[in-house]
Parts: sequence; structure tokens; C-alpha cells
Amino acid sequence: MSNHRLWDQYTKTKDKSIKDQLILSYIDFVKIVAGRLYNNYGNQIEFEDLVSYGIFGLLDAIDKFDPGKNVKFETYAYIRIRGAIIDQLRNLDWIPRSVRQKYKKLEDAYKSIENQRGRSADDEEVAAILGISLDELNEMLADVHSFTVVSLEEKILNNANFSVIDDDINNEPQQYFEKEEMKRILIESINSLPERERKIISLYYYSELTYKEISHIMGISESRISQLHTKAIMRLKAKLEKTG
Repeated sequence: MSNHRLWDQYTKTKDKSIKDQLILSYIDFVKIVAGRLYNNYGNQIEFEDLVSYGIFGLLDAIDKFDPGKNVKFETYAYIRIRGAIIDQLRNLDWIPRSVRQKYKKLEDAYKSIENQRGRSADDEEVAAILGISLDELNEMLADVHSFTVVSLEEKILNNANFSVIDDDINNEPQQYFEKEEMKRILIESINSLPERERKIISLYYYSELTYKEISHIMGISESRISQLHTKAIMRLKAKLEKTG
């Protein structure tokens, strides 16, 4: 039976056996989403664990999806699945204290320079304020990559796909306008990033490319993509926190 027919029957009956068929039909999709995240967090967690976290997001998506709206289920479920995985990673508190300390030092350095000078901090300035070499700075960026992305990725993801997750504006107008303001601030913050970092954010979150694919497009190594992505997320977090 096609997914379209399954959705039609499930919408009318809410039959558990039909829901089970929907779950089975989208398991491979969960694995695709989990696999993309595994490329970033694979050193700290097992792929099967990411899939199991993603299934909770799939269940939530199936329960809340409205086929009557002009949105593909995969587009809607992607947000829920990815968000469920990231939420669980946060709850596990799997980031070592040493990584959190490095992240805090980097975050404070970027904030200090960008608040004082009103522009994006460059590598030399950050290295100087930390009293380290550029090589050591790149090592720190690589070390904190997973923590940095988890700390903000869900916020970027949710605001990057507003039309998919928004409810009717008439139901909760205040929440709608708060989200719209958040979206505006996020767009402005992304547009203020250095060009390469802005491009990586676009390719990673909007085009949904992997680091390997972005590496081929931009002609730089995957490790450098990771470093630039980390810096972009730090800048965005600092800007969002500054605007409240």
C-alpha cells in the first residue's frame, strides 16, 4: 500500500496497525537523518543510538502531521526527527568538562572582540586574546565542534523552516510574531557572517549537504569546513544572545 493511501486511512481511523505501517515505511528516512548527524557526532555516540532517538521524533511527527496542509511529510518529519536526536544528545550531557571549558574560552573571546569592534573577529585576533597560536586555535575549534553545533543547531533548524512548523496565526498570534522576530534576527545574523561561513551555513542547513559534499564544492578540507562551521555557530549564538 502506498504512503498516500496509508495516510488517508490513518487520518480517518487513527488505527494503530496503520500507524505501525507508517512507522516501518519511514524507518529508512530516520536512518538518513541519523546518518547525517553521525558524521558530526560519531566519535561520541553509536549510530544505532541516534536512530533510536530519531524514532521518537518520527512518532511525534506522525501524531502531529496534518496531511491537509500543503507540506510533504518528509519535510515536516525531518525537523521533528533531527530535533529529537539533538534534544537527547543534550540530555545525555555527553560533552566532557574540558571541552565545555574550551568552548567557554572561545565564546568569551569571540564575544569580547566582536562587541568591542563591531565586526566579526578574525582568527589572529582570537588567537591573540587567548594567548595561543593559530594551530592551537584550530585544534580548539575542532575539539569543541560537536558541543557548539548541538548548542545552537536546533534553534537554527526550527527557524530555518518556519512555514513547516508554524500553526495557524489566529491560534497563537503572540507566539507567531515572536517566531517571526526570531527569524528576522537570525537571517540578519547569518547575513552578517564572513562570506565563507555564510556559505557553509547555507549549504549545510538549507541545501542539507554533508561536510564531504561542501568540501568538494568549496575546495577546502572537511576539517576546515568543520572549523568554519564551528566559528559561524559561535558568532550566531553571540549575536542572538546579544539581541535577547
